[in-house]
Amino acid sequence: MSAESARTVVLPSGEEIAALGQGTWYLGEDPARREQEIAALRLGVDLGMTVVDTAEMYGDGAAEELVGEALRGRWEEVFLVSKVLPGHADRKGTVAACEGSLR
Repeated sequence: MSAESARTVVLPSGEEIAALGQGTWYLGEDPARREQEIAALRLGVDLGMTVVDTAEMYGDGAAEELVGEALRGRWEEVFLVSKVLPGHADRKGTVAACEGSLR
């Protein structure tokens, strides 16, 4: 599948995103796999899988750090989804979780 032939979904906002994305559960947990995982994320974006799903709980933040490294300089190409832990699902906790994710 090339980026040109990727299927898309139109969000209620009108934004069009790739129908198929990449999950990051278990990524960033083993330093020996770091370069391979970074390469896999980059290749996925190259192939049109521009939705990247992560969460603050994945590897206790390690997955988000790996995503940050893998996609540095490519943020305009991706639609990033990150989830908040239930214990952080209030206004203050959600803002703090988002700020942590952006770091």
